[in-house]
Amino acid sequence: MNDSASIYLTAEGAEKLRQELAHLETVKREEIAQRLRSAIQMGDLSENADYHKAKEDQAFLEGRIQELKYTLQNAQLIEESNNGKRDVVDIGATVTIQEEGYDPETYRVVGVKEANPREGKISHQSPIGKALMGKRIGEEVVVQTPGGEMRFKVLDIQ
Repeated sequence: MNDSASIYLTAEGAEKLRQELAHLETVKREEIAQRLRSAIQMGDLSENADYHKAKEDQAFLEGRIQELKYTLQNAQLIEESNNGKRDVVDIGATVTIQEEGYDPETYRVVGVKEANPREGKISHQSPIGKALMGKRIGEEVVVQTPGGEMRFKVLDIQ
């Protein structure tokens, strides 16, 4: 699972993207279509700022829809662990690490499209994610981050 060109998604992440896609294809498309109809009814489109803004928004929306479709069609779903325990860190693993002098922190290693550090989800391609891949419980990990070198120990993998 270390192919950097692959798109990895958890079942939860894929569902979120499917919901976003459905919302964009229905609700958002209709909103923009209504804005365009209203702007066209105002006449002279060459100097109609509402029309030009709606067209820009439409282009952005259609680009996002295409991106979501591509991601969902080409994604590899991450297999969930059956027994909850894993031997090594890989994509989909929830790993607890501890830097000396700090409280333990738990992260879920996910694909790039799902990464959200605020939610405890780190990309397998981030500096910490890369350093964790293939590590086992008890191993020390050294990683170069933009903030400097970090050293931590893997406490648990699920």
